[in-house]
Amino acid sequence: MAVDELQAIIQRCQILEEADFRGEDFNLFQVAGQKCLEDGYAAQLLEVIQNEKNKVIIKNMGWNLISPLVRCILAYKQEDEKREHCLKILDWLVQLCNPKELFLGLLEQIEQTSGEQVCRTVMLLLQPLQTVLLKLQNKKAYSVGLSLAMVMNQLTPLPVPYTKQQIQEDKLGVCQCCNAVVDFAKPFVNEVVKNMEKSSEYNDVELKEELLKFCMKSLKYPLLSAQLEQLEGIEEHPFRHFATEIIDILWDIKELMPLVFLHHKGRRSYWENQEFKDIERKNSADASACLSYLMFVQHFGINCFPMVFSPSYLLQCNMTHVEVLLKRTEESMLSKGLDLFESCLLRMEDNSLLHQYLEFRDFINVPQDLVKVMTLCPIEHLRKKSLNILQLFIDKFDAEGKYTLFRCLLKTSNHAGVEGYIIQNIKDQIHSSLTNACDNIWFTGHHLISLLDLVLLLPEGAETDLLQNSDRIMASLNLLRYLVIKDCESDNQTGVWSTLAKIKKNFLKPLHVGLNMSKAHYEAEIKNKKENRR
Repeated sequence: MAVDELQAIIQRCQILEEADFRGEDFNLFQVAGQKCLEDGYAAQLLEVIQNEKNKVIIKNMGWNLISPLVRCILAYKQEDEKREHCLKILDWLVQLCNPKELFLGLLEQIEQTSGEQVCRTVMLLLQPLQTVLLKLQNKKAYSVGLSLAMVMNQLTPLPVPYTKQQIQEDKLGVCQCCNAVVDFAKPFVNEVVKNMEKSSEYNDVELKEELLKFCMKSLKYPLLSAQLEQLEGIEEHPFRHFATEIIDILWDIKELMPLVFLHHKGRRSYWENQEFKDIERKNSADASACLSYLMFVQHFGINCFPMVFSPSYLLQCNMTHVEVLLKRTEESMLSKGLDLFESCLLRMEDNSLLHQYLEFRDFINVPQDLVKVMTLCPIEHLRKKSLNILQLFIDKFDAEGKYTLFRCLLKTSNHAGVEGYIIQNIKDQIHSSLTNACDNIWFTGHHLISLLDLVLLLPEGAETDLLQNSDRIMASLNLLRYLVIKDCESDNQTGVWSTLAKIKKNFLKPLHVGLNMSKAHYEAEIKNKKENRR
């Protein structure tokens, strides 16, 4: 019988000094204890562990029971009495065992779990792991960091619940588990805060660094992929609660503002391998982008935010994050990028953004990424939203900025629909220049003529595919018609009358030839079909 075997080993070890325990004793104790658990004698094993005479034995050997104990707890049903006995055994082991050995045993169980058991195992072991870590004297920061990293690495492969139904069901327990991890970290956050309050020159930065790494990982998973809008019918949104807790930790350890504003400086990388450095940089960029979304769109931690920055500076700070998010293809991340961009633009007045901002790389890259979303994204509402945001972006620039942006997009979009849209915008700016009292040099005179050279042009001359480029061609013809009607030849404010001969040569004549070629092509096709029918 398993209990008799265990009692025999216990009696033999009771007469030995702690230093005399051998490897064989450890193995025999583990096998007998495991057999007791598997055969359903958890109550008898509990009595052995609670016996004061066995305290030294359990201190040295008890951690070997963690693996079979966890298996049994997960196997038993919630209401099973044997499960309760196993949970009590776990509590006693946490009190009696050597903290260092027990820490390694608990961490090993978290590392070995997978699939549907991940969240159940983590939820079971977080409280014992926290208790053990609080007992550790040496390398506490390293151990806390290792624990948080292990837990997050195990959670990361699990899909993040996105829809309202998925969040409410939480089949794998991701929502519950994420918030439990935050509770696990709180005592260590409090320890850092207390030490910082004691001394303005807080030197023990290791624990603080580990907590910062945890927050950055949490921003990437699950928050970057999570649906964070308020959902009707969910009183406390688990991911909104998790986001609040992460922002609070960053604020408490005095890392929130540096992360928001000093992201471009980066942090020292501990990797020598370039590939690992690149992965770390990408993860950091994703996390920083998510943090900006939380603050400027969802307004988490906005009460901590100093209201002294101009809207244009906030836009400049966030353009890097917008670019990171718009390069992704997942709906959750694309929508966050669009929301962040829109939020920054809505803070600004029209025509207030100086053209000099286009000297920053991000201010050129982001509208090009918007164009890709408009033309390539399979999700209709995101395509429509990106078009509206592109217009919003255009509206915020001063005249020279609009002019420069139009030139850039005409050269880079490679999409007739987008080019047609830009040409319509150019027409609107010309109309504004002609009807307003103030003189706008960028959409009249030689500047406009230079822009028209890009507009009134067939990409491949007479051989251009007219059907494929119809949006652009129709917008160009509409603009030309507007110019010759609105701007009298005697006034010639736009300068279009001076360059009419060039327009005929470079645009109208090739268009006429192209139309004739298309007409002849289609007539030949029709003739062939008729002959084939006969």
